[in-house]
Amino acid sequence: MISGKPSAKNFPHNFKRHLPHLQGQDKTYFVTFCTHQRWTIPEYVRKIVLQHCLHDHETKIFLHAVVIMPDHVHLLLSPLSDSQGRPYALSEILKGIKGTSAIAVNKALGRKGKVWQSESFDHILRSEESLADKGDYLLNNPVRKGLAANPEEYPWLWRP
Repeated sequence: MISGKPSAKNFPHNFKRHLPHLQGQDKTYFVTFCTHQRWTIPEYVRKIVLQHCLHDHETKIFLHAVVIMPDHVHLLLSPLSDSQGRPYALSEILKGIKGTSAIAVNKALGRKGKVWQSESFDHILRSEESLADKGDYLLNNPVRKGLAANPEEYPWLWRP
């Protein structure tokens, strides 16, 4: 790294804007993306976002869990492979979810403009991390934020 900024020359992975995004075969990711300017998604529109997150379940991704919070989304997912045996790119997956959901949200609200921040935070679960632990963290987010007494009460949460 030079001047504290990562460069493609120093790292063998893809970059989008300023955050590095690693991708590996047969990996599970904890992904978070936020609304533009931390705008609050109206409750009646969160179902639309949830439907877009579920759209590619078992075709491009295996979705372990998802929660739509008032101003951000958490996903726990594993990219599946295409017909050539290559895993779908995380950037392609997130572009699909964020792009189509933004169009649908804006249409439902009769508005135009950004819905999501450009960047997403993604974290590859490492061998010492437990999928169950990350799933519990995700599922209990509405409880920690005081939005539900338990995960089952929160309507914009899904797990298989």
